[in-house]
Amino acid sequence: MLQPLSPGTAEPGGTPIPPQLQPFELGDTQTRSPVMLDIVTLLLRVAELVVVACACFAATALALDFVPPSMVDSYGNAALIGALLYAGLSEVAGAYDIDARFSVRQGWTRVVTAWIATSMFLMTMGFMLKVSEDFSRGWALTWFLGGGGALIVTRGLGTIWLRRLKQRGVLNHRVAIFGAGSQGDRLAKYILGNDKLTIDLVGFFDDRMPERLPPREVGLPMHGALTDLIAHIRRGEVDQVIVALPWSAERRLQEVVAELAITPVRIRLAPDLATFAFSQRPVVLLGDLPVMTLFERPISGLDQVIKRIEDLVIGTLALILLSPLFLVVILAIKLDSPGPVFFLQDREGFNNRRFKIWKFRSMRAERCEADGITQARKQDDRITRVGRFIRRTSIDELPQLFNVLRGEMSLVGPRPHAPSTKAGDRVFSDVVSHYAARHKVKPGMTGWAQVLGWRGETDTEEKLLKRLECDLYYIENWSVFLDLYIMARTAATLLLQRTAY
Repeated sequence: MLQPLSPGTAEPGGTPIPPQLQPFELGDTQTRSPVMLDIVTLLLRVAELVVVACACFAATALALDFVPPSMVDSYGNAALIGALLYAGLSEVAGAYDIDARFSVRQGWTRVVTAWIATSMFLMTMGFMLKVSEDFSRGWALTWFLGGGGALIVTRGLGTIWLRRLKQRGVLNHRVAIFGAGSQGDRLAKYILGNDKLTIDLVGFFDDRMPERLPPREVGLPMHGALTDLIAHIRRGEVDQVIVALPWSAERRLQEVVAELAITPVRIRLAPDLATFAFSQRPVVLLGDLPVMTLFERPISGLDQVIKRIEDLVIGTLALILLSPLFLVVILAIKLDSPGPVFFLQDREGFNNRRFKIWKFRSMRAERCEADGITQARKQDDRITRVGRFIRRTSIDELPQLFNVLRGEMSLVGPRPHAPSTKAGDRVFSDVVSHYAARHKVKPGMTGWAQVLGWRGETDTEEKLLKRLECDLYYIENWSVFLDLYIMARTAATLLLQRTAY
């Protein structure tokens, strides 16, 4: 059997392990059990449940001078119901998830959320059962505030206790990695760098000879082959095994798992190498098959319906209210220069689909460009007198309300550009490789970039990058309130903005 390296050292080509991330030594006599974390978490649950009930009785003693004999059982039942409700709602809120157990901030946030939900549920139940008038409001307020404070203190002390037990290794599982190749090395590096995991790595196991193994970045000890791993498991020195073999080696993978399946420890399969690049992505079940969600369609499902209703309602109202202005602009354009009132031009919209965008004509009819677009510049001689005014005030954009009602555009979103538009001497899509990401949602009449001042001519690559940054922020943080805020700011911005011409 290969001899393990001494703690703190690395194999040739590996990096030394920091003292706080030392591997757990096989044969360590420290007493531990794989179920310790579950036991300690159960104790924390029970402690918080008891605190809720005790807070109810304490509130009764503090807020009430006298409890009628007929109400003694009612207050006792309230304490029991409140405690049980909190136990269920805290589980739903994730108050005992692994990230909440060792983080004071996460723990407090979820505990308070569960307690507020419990209080609201109790008040609703009292109203529906017509018994709320039987209870003292002072008592209810005292219980709510006192119970919340007691839960915060209990969770804070519980988190400190859990952290100390974790530092001593009491809660940690002793984990061995079978597979000392690149996949196992990447897994070990991830585990050692994640301080939220309750894992002590005991080292690597692999059937290959040392000279056949690739160099590793992590200097964990090498303890031997599969037979050696099973022997350590039989001696009670390993609680869990993670198999880190390439998924393409299906036959070898099945053989190893079959050998380990007869041992009384948890066996897990490490992600394939490609999976590490998407380690932050959620895994969902497709039937019984786990699949990884790489990207979601933004503003989808119910959000998509809500945004469409927003566009139809506000767009229709805007079109009705602005109809007098439309008539005035149409008359002014006809009197100012010959040609059509409206100008239609190709734009790229949702999913890179092309559509005809509607605008009031602001340039001389013979100088309007349908393709090979040259963005308007200051003192551009193509712009008419009326056109200069309606461009500066963005009135020329108002006919895009027709595009909104047709479903080709939205009131708020990334502004649509013509496919041939350039930043400097380069087409937009050539400047930024992920420029098309802004087409994951419908384009808008106004957007986050416009209200932040990135409006008008995009004559440099830097301006394009700033616009794209704003567009992607909007896509990732969309909400109805953000849309309303952008529309409100757009009205104010148009009065002060001077970058459009």
